[in-house]
Formats: sequence, structure tokens, C-alpha cells
Amino acid sequence: MRLARAIVLSGLRRVHSGRVELVENGERLLFGPEGAELAVRIEVHDPAAWRRFLRGSHGVAETYLDGAWDCDDLVSLVRIGAREVPRIDWLRRALLPLRRLLERVPHNTIGASRRHIAAHYDLGNELFATFLDETMTYSCAAFDTPELTLREAQEAKLERVCRKLDLGPGDHLLEIGTGWGGLAVHAALNYGCQVTTTTISREQRELAQQRVVEAGVADRVSVLLEDYRDLSGRYDKLVSIEMIEAVGWQYFDTFFRRCSELLEPNGLMLLQAITIDGRDYELEKAARSFANTYVFPSGCLPSLEVIGGCAGRAHLTEVDREDLTESYPITLRRWRENFIAARHRVAELGYDERFRRLWALYLCWCEGG
Repeated sequence: MRLARAIVLSGLRRVHSGRVELVENGERLLFGPEGAELAVRIEVHDPAAWRRFLRGSHGVAETYLDGAWDCDDLVSLVRIGAREVPRIDWLRRALLPLRRLLERVPHNTIGASRRHIAAHYDLGNELFATFLDETMTYSCAAFDTPELTLREAQEAKLERVCRKLDLGPGDHLLEIGTGWGGLAVHAALNYGCQVTTTTISREQRELAQQRVVEAGVADRVSVLLEDYRDLSGRYDKLVSIEMIEAVGWQYFDTFFRRCSELLEPNGLMLLQAITIDGRDYELEKAARSFANTYVFPSGCLPSLEVIGGCAGRAHLTEVDREDLTESYPITLRRWRENFIAARHRVAELGYDERFRRLWALYLCWCEGG
């Protein structure tokens, strides 16, 4: 225990990206430059946490879920950690072959994909309703100005997607990854097109079908419960919003090939994706991170280079690209604030303290990263 604590403290002494105040049993230690832009206070409740900290992000996350430590600003803590990564980049890359051997990432076969999606999206529609906006859109919004409400920014994103696809009454749109039906309803209502949308989450499909009926577009929207690999037919337009992250790196080429096969000649596809720096892609493939262990089982972020390569091999040509990076921290902050404000409601829904800490950490982790 003492050795583990000494190792962790030695690492903290090398921190240059923020100010860290560490409190344990009344002892107060300070690390990092005074007056730094980022400053956090960490209180360790259980000394057994020190040994588990040595496991990296897994150990840090697990001990937080267990209540072994608390922090007054998790988002800033994640940002400090992210800024320190370049200092240890050589070590991360040196350990890559070992991580590939020890941390085998499971493949997203059709059966495995259903299990992995259920582990996240079938947690309960009411849970997601506690922090999403009224459109139930679970992807990056378009904050043209930070003053927009979350709903306004999500509706702006849905409208932008439809305009980029140049949708019209004669189009048949295929959506891979229904979510809770927000885009399908918006497209059918405002552009008069036919929409076929598919999900492999039973909970999502049930609510999406209900919302389609309530919106009066049941004659124009079909909600399927099918894997993208099992789809058939040809469509004028195709859209997939932040679904590719759940595909798994082994199936990126398969995903783009199926999209190409499902499009009519000269059809148009829009993909919204969370991407990773190309230099970190091999690490992403090998890693069993906090997020893809506890929140998105077997998820993997593609890089822009990987997307371009897969699209090219599938005979798809890029005609436009838009960067929503500036909007995602705002989106995540709104979700986090909503989730924290609804913590009593989340408890009433039957989610225990460990689960609530998991989701609070997950949202902070994403926002800070």
C-alpha cells in the first residue's frame, strides 16, 4: 500500500497541466503550478485505492464507482489527465503489444452486437429521458451559439442533417441507428419523405414506434429491429448518426460496404461520427478503456483516415465534411447538468449509487476528454 501510494504521488509531482490538491486523513498535499487554469481537490476515503490506481484509467474509474475517492471537479480532473498524456505517450506506445495480448477486445458479431447495444440502450428509456432534451437525441447537437437551449441545438442539428441530404417527398431514407426516432420523425414531418429506420435495441424501437404514431407519420416511417448486416433493398439516401462507434473496428469495412450496397447509384449518405486522432487509433483498437468496458461494451472510435479508407474501398466518394467539435463539450455539459439535477429521479427509477456515480463519471469523462 505504501509503495503504491509513493508511486502515485511521484507521478502527481510531475503534473504541469493543473493544480491538484490531495486530501487524505487530514493530510493535505499540493501538486502542479500555483494559479493554474485547471484546479481540483481530491479526497481519498479508502487507502486501498492507491494500489488500484496503478491500473490506470480502469483503476481510477473503479475506485470512484466504489466511493473510494471524490473530486470537486471531475471534468477538470479529466482535462488535466488528458493534457498530461503526451508526457507518457512513449510508454503507452511501448506497451501496445502487451495490451493487445492481455486486453483482447471482443468482436461485434451480430449476436454480440445485440448484447452490447442492450447493455447500454436497454437500460431504460426513462433513464435517458432524465438528461436528454425533448427530442430524445443522443448525439452531438449543433450549437451555433452557446446560448441555444439543448432542444434548439438538437433541432438545428436534425434540420442540418436533412438539408445536407437534400431530402424531398420522393426520397426513401434509410437510417442505421434509430435512437428514439427523433430524426426519422423530423424528416418525415418536415420533408415528406419515406423513412426506414433500424435499431437493435428493443427499448428504443418500442418508444420510437410510439413517437412515430404520436407524430402522425406512421404511414411514412417504418421502424425495424434489424442489424445493418441483415438489411436489404435500395435507398435514395442513407444516414447514420453516431452509430459507427458501436460497430467495432473489425467491422468498419463491412459497415461501409453494406451502406454502399444499400444505396441507389448516385445516392447520398451522411455519417456523423465521433473520431479519434489517427496517431492514437492503434491504441484505441487495443485498449479496454473505462468507456468501452463499463458504458459502451466493445466500442471503438474510428479516425478520419480510417473512415476515408473504408469509404474508398466501398466506392463511396466524400463530397462534404463538417466539424462539430466545438459543439460536443456544450452538449455533454448540458447532459451532465441535467443528469445531476435529476439524481433523485434516477434513484427513484431504481438505479443505485454506484450506477449513478458511473454515469456521472462517464459524462464528465467525455466532456473533459
